Amino acid sequence: METEDNNLTQKIQQWLAVASTARDTLSFEQVWQSYQDVYGSEPRKIAWQPDEPTIQKSNLSDLMKRAGVKSYSELYEWSIQNRAAFWEIVVEQLNIQLTESYQQIVDNSQGNEEVNWLVGAQLNIVESCFQAPADKPALTLADESGQTKTLTYGQLEALVNRVASGLQNMGLKPGDAVALYMPLGKEAVAAYLGVVNAGMAAVLIADSFSAQELSSRLKIAKAKAIVTVDAYAYNQKMLNVYSRVKEATPLRAIVVKNQSDTQLRPDDINWDDFLGESTAETHIGQPDDTISILFSSGTTQEPKAIPWNHLTPIKCAMDGRYHQNIHAEDVVTWTTGMGWMMGPWLIFATLMNQATIALFTGSAASEAFGKFVADTKVSVLGTIPSLVKVWRASKVMESYRWSVRVFSSTGEPSNAEDYLYLMWLNDFQAPIIEYCGGTEIGGGYLTGTVMQPAIPATFTTPALGLELRFRNSNGQLTPVQDGEVFIVPPAIGLSQKLLNRNHHEAYYADSPTFEDGHPLRKHGDNYRILGEYNQTVFYRSQGRADDVMNLGGIKVSAVEIEKVLNQHAVIAESAAVAISPPEGGPEQLVVFYLTNQVVEKEPLKKELQKLISQQLNPLFRIADVVQTESLPRTASNKLMRRALRKEYG
Repeated sequence: METEDNNLTQKIQQWLAVASTARDTLSFEQVWQSYQDVYGSEPRKIAWQPDEPTIQKSNLSDLMKRAGVKSYSELYEWSIQNRAAFWEIVVEQLNIQLTESYQQIVDNSQGNEEVNWLVGAQLNIVESCFQAPADKPALTLADESGQTKTLTYGQLEALVNRVASGLQNMGLKPGDAVALYMPLGKEAVAAYLGVVNAGMAAVLIADSFSAQELSSRLKIAKAKAIVTVDAYAYNQKMLNVYSRVKEATPLRAIVVKNQSDTQLRPDDINWDDFLGESTAETHIGQPDDTISILFSSGTTQEPKAIPWNHLTPIKCAMDGRYHQNIHAEDVVTWTTGMGWMMGPWLIFATLMNQATIALFTGSAASEAFGKFVADTKVSVLGTIPSLVKVWRASKVMESYRWSVRVFSSTGEPSNAEDYLYLMWLNDFQAPIIEYCGGTEIGGGYLTGTVMQPAIPATFTTPALGLELRFRNSNGQLTPVQDGEVFIVPPAIGLSQKLLNRNHHEAYYADSPTFEDGHPLRKHGDNYRILGEYNQTVFYRSQGRADDVMNLGGIKVSAVEIEKVLNQHAVIAESAAVAISPPEGGPEQLVVFYLTNQVVEKEPLKKELQKLISQQLNPLFRIADVVQTESLPRTASNKLMRRALRKEYG
């Protein structure tokens, strides 16, 4: 083993010598070839290693001193063996603002599925978002025209208070649900924090969803009002959002008008007229009061409604502080929308760490986005694999030199070649922190750090404070092996209820048990271990273990897709299957179908795509359609998607 590690160390040094000048001297094709030549069949192809200044300046270095440990591996073990002490330090280092202090950091006397954190505390988490100096930039914004604007912490806080006042003036009360159906911009950030500040629940719905999907989510959440925009520019087109709101719901809408000729319904109100005074009183509540409702598809056709509470942002901010290594001087962006968990994650992880959020409201595939990243000196850039693939194909970002010191990636499995390209774009000056988690976790469960070496498209550690077990094909459970991942509760951020589903059935029923007899929490992802080097284990995603798909960074139930597909006249029965490419990367949607008619493949594919775009989401793209004589099923009539994946491969 020592000889193997010595050989790998030599290869790493050889590669780093190539990488140090690669951006200026080699095309990416040459870089990729050199990378393969140096490492050969070695699976641990390390592309980046931290230097000593990076390690010493990391937030993890301070945490290690507090914990009294000398290595990251020791820190992780300490965080799961001493969970109460770990989360108490997190609360202290984030300086969580409490109007009434907690009597006990954690109480799990009712079992690990019903845990109370910060027992007896009183707070509103929005107060922890405004601890930076009032004149420090909180938001830097730009659109596709190149127009930029900056809001300070003081200006943003005043706008948040005006939103809270406006909601109260409408007669809404603490506990009411207010939906947001809009792009991630200045008004979305202010609206989100304003709703929470007023003691209400912000219902987040992606503006790419159809009117039908919007309507169903509003009903599930029992929303009483909706904040939206009339239209906005994206990829040099105006996308009309308000028309879908009018089709979906009679709820009163607060509308940000970007077009002067937009006519509002009689009861709807213009954003500028809605805003109240900037002296709103913050609503103080319990740690487990609902602040937000988000949606994540499960294995049934109705999306799961997942509530976040005042504790969930602590998980967001902890991950951002220690895994993405966000410092107060950082400028942070993420190519996400307001309807997905990374939208509120970006808000909390950045503001609670007193950094600056950078928001680009146009297409992140455009050259304008590359210029925005360069001009605003973005230092922490989060994205998704599908977008990086577009950047590589178009070469649109190669005109710019960025100041990124940490990349992060989430939403779907990554492709190693695409992600080496992303590192090459940035002169190999930054690692890519892979970040896998979920809405129901409030952040990640498997990720990386700037203290560990990085291989493109791999993870290097469970998130601090979260313990994992992996179940192999023989049903055995161990901390590190190939297989399906399970989480060992408790931890701050883990959901404990669903609005429209039995929480135990969704996450614990039929799960294996931990050593102490408590059930493990299922998540549904598979991983493969590439190997270990210097106390760092490298994990690679192998896609889902259940019927949930990950399309364009969005989780969606296969049943939900099949319900739409089966509406087509020629489809007798269908099966939607996510196929992971052999080279890694985002899952691809393949549709198997039965029919008693003669059909042409390409026209049918286009018609099915139109159905999905209209009724679900245009981001769900069909890669292939396959006619078959039968669909494999178990004795209990359950569709065997695994057999279809194998057949297709």
